[in-house]
Amino acid sequence: MRYLYSILKADYLQRTRSYAFLITLAVTIYVAYSFVPEPTASYTTLNMVGYKPIYNAAWVGYVSAIMTSVMLSLYGYFLVNSGIKKDIETEVGLIIATTPITNFGYLLSKMLSNFIVLLTITGCTFVVSIGMFFLRTIDQSFIFSNFILPYLFFPIPAVFVISGLAVAGEVFFRKHVWIQYLVFFFLFSMIMTNTQNQSNNSLTYVIDPFGLKFVLTSIRETVDTQFHTRVDDISFGFIFSKHKKPFQTFTWDGVHWTSIFLLSRLVWMGLSLGLVYVSSFFFHRFDFRQVAAKKKMFSHLPSTDSTDIVPVTINRASLPALVTNYSIIQFIKTELLLLLRKGNRWLWLLIGGLWISMLFVPLEMSHSILLPIIWFLQVNRWSDLATKEKTNRLHYFTYSSYKPLQRMLPAQMLAGIILAISLALPVIGRYLMAKDVYAISTILVGAVLIVLLSVCLGIVSGGKKLFEILFFVLTYAIINKVPMLDYLGAVAHDNLPLYTGHLLVISFVLGLTSFLVRSYQTRHL
Repeated sequence: MRYLYSILKADYLQRTRSYAFLITLAVTIYVAYSFVPEPTASYTTLNMVGYKPIYNAAWVGYVSAIMTSVMLSLYGYFLVNSGIKKDIETEVGLIIATTPITNFGYLLSKMLSNFIVLLTITGCTFVVSIGMFFLRTIDQSFIFSNFILPYLFFPIPAVFVISGLAVAGEVFFRKHVWIQYLVFFFLFSMIMTNTQNQSNNSLTYVIDPFGLKFVLTSIRETVDTQFHTRVDDISFGFIFSKHKKPFQTFTWDGVHWTSIFLLSRLVWMGLSLGLVYVSSFFFHRFDFRQVAAKKKMFSHLPSTDSTDIVPVTINRASLPALVTNYSIIQFIKTELLLLLRKGNRWLWLLIGGLWISMLFVPLEMSHSILLPIIWFLQVNRWSDLATKEKTNRLHYFTYSSYKPLQRMLPAQMLAGIILAISLALPVIGRYLMAKDVYAISTILVGAVLIVLLSVCLGIVSGGKKLFEILFFVLTYAIINKVPMLDYLGAVAHDNLPLYTGHLLVISFVLGLTSFLVRSYQTRHL
């Protein structure tokens, strides 16, 4: 227990003091403010055509809790899924490996650390939700149980499950981060698809760790009872609509808790603990046999005796003449090679298959589904595009090189953009045949924006975690056709040229911020 507490405390403090956590916390508080929109707002977070709720304590508390449960689970995984990796990189794991703590004890401490980090963010959204009640409601009674109970049974079990999945993902897919992301994306999509199922049996509640299905069913039944109708179309998320439609108001006083649902929360938390326990049998305990591998690799080389070494003088006349080349082209080639050679080579087979598929599937599917996915598979390459020098402690050399702002940083940006455009060539070619200039321009602007976003967030935060979180959210939003977060024109817009102009402005701001911050960093090593 003594070792468990020490690891837990140190890990929590290290994570909460990072820029990624602070920025994520600030963004979450802002998003929590939008969970309960104004009655006159152009968007809703839970929509039923023809019906609108009366804002009372139950509606504000439950909607805030369920939005926190889903949204924090969506990007919280990427915030906490590198605890073990951090110990490997800092070589703290080698010290932990020599302590008496068991594998399960260590993994449990990582899981609890993940949970407490996400619980900290959940606590902040809980406070914001109470503030939103007094800001959004008029002449409504404040009922504290309508806030504490939904937060207790929705977000807390959900982030506990996410914490366990993050630990298990690191154990089983340590060398393949992209597989972690794909598996989590697949599981998250399956769970969200279950919430759209119209079936109301108890099993659908049990297999929903977020509790979303339980709340949606209760709201649907309330509307059906009050208006003697049947509501089938109920949407969840940030739903934007510019057209005002007539509606009827209804009063919802919260869910009726059932023993099956409450038991399912315990079952999910128990399964998470069980998953971590099973992972402990496969945990490497920071033993990668590196020394043995090196010995085996060099064992075939002939041994040399120091007495046989004959010093050789260097003849300066025989050396080739020194040729200086200050061109940016060589930097771009080097950065491209680093991007292409990074990661598992087998991943390129998957990328190649998707690339070829974009030539044959319907064009809309290629643009709105396959292209975001194939770009997201590059997250591990783009995330440290401008931070790998600092990660590998080479920034002392690169920052002091000849014109790093005019040569190295633009080369990194151009290499990332070239890779993005190359992966989008099938879609661009098909739009070129269709003479759709606007669609091509949005893809090109999207390539520039996503690369500049990775560079800017990496330089500002000093790591790649923040970009990974935001990139996953953007990809998930595009696949689910959220217009507000569409960065490559895959969703229909009323004024596409104007929207593309907005993306260009954002890209310019990101690029300018990157250069300004990097300029400050190079002058303050």
